[in-house]
Amino acid sequence: MIIGGSASQKLAAKVAKELDDYLCPVETRKFPDGERYIRFKEEIEKEVVVVQSTGYPQDENLMELFFILKNLKSLGAEEIKVVIPYFGYGRQEKRFKDGEAVSASITADFIEYAGATELFSVNLHENKVTDFFNIPVTEISAMPLIAEYIGENLDDPVIIAPDKGALPHAKEISDILNCPCDHMEKTRISPDTVKTRVSSLDVERHQAVIIDDIISTGGTIVNASNILKEHGARSVTVTCVHPVLVEDALLKIFATGVEDVLATDTLSSDVSALSVAPLIANVLK
Repeated sequence: MIIGGSASQKLAAKVAKELDDYLCPVETRKFPDGERYIRFKEEIEKEVVVVQSTGYPQDENLMELFFILKNLKSLGAEEIKVVIPYFGYGRQEKRFKDGEAVSASITADFIEYAGATELFSVNLHENKVTDFFNIPVTEISAMPLIAEYIGENLDDPVIIAPDKGALPHAKEISDILNCPCDHMEKTRISPDTVKTRVSSLDVERHQAVIIDDIISTGGTIVNASNILKEHGARSVTVTCVHPVLVEDALLKIFATGVEDVLATDTLSSDVSALSVAPLIANVLK
C-alpha cells in the first residue's frame, strides 16, 4: 500500500504504478483556523510506504507527515517505510553558532517517534543526517537519472560543480558519461576582492552542464553560468536534484542565457522534468 502526502501525491502515484501497488486514497484538508485534518479512506495494511517531501511549506508538510505516520501506527501498520524525496531542515546538521537548534537532528527524532520503521531519501544535502536515525536509512542518488538525460541530449558535455561541495555529484555524473568534470574555485585577490574561475578545465566550445543538489536562491548558479559564458562555453545547461527555487531564482538563472534548467520531481516546480519514481521503486523492491 502506497500513501502520498499532499506534497508528493503525483510522485506517490508514479511510485505505485512502477511497483504495481495500491495507492490509498487520503483525505487531507485544513480547518478554517489552519489546523490539519487527515483521514485514510481504506483499511490500512500491515506494510505501508509513505511518500512525502518536506519542502516549502516545511512545517505544514512535516506536521502532515507526523499525523500520517502516527495514524498508520495506531491503525495497525507494522512496517512503515517513509520516502522523503526532499528532506527539509536537512541543511542544519550541526550547531554553527552557540544556542542554535540542530534542526536536522530534531526532525529525525520526530519522524522516528511518529512511527517510521525505515527511511528513504534522495541526495541528502548533508550525509551526517543519516547518523541522527536509529532506523535503517537509504540515500538514493538521482545522478544516474540526470546523467542519462545529459547523455541523450548533449554531444560534448563537460560537468561543472558550482563549488567544491558539489564536486562529488559532478564526478558521479562524469564517471557515468566518461566525460570531463571540474569545479568553480574562489581565489582571493585582495582583502575585498575574490575571483571565481573554473579550477583547471578549459570549457571553451564545450557544452557546459552545471550540477548541484539544491538550487535555492540561484545566486551560485548565476555566478557560475556567467563565468562559463565568459570562458567561451558553447552552451550552459543547469541541472539539480531539488528545485527549491525561492523568489525569482529561475528568472535570474535564465537571464544569464542558459540553454535549459532541469530538475527532478522530488519537489514540484516548472522545471521538474525528470521523475525519481523509477529510482525509488527500484530501491523499495
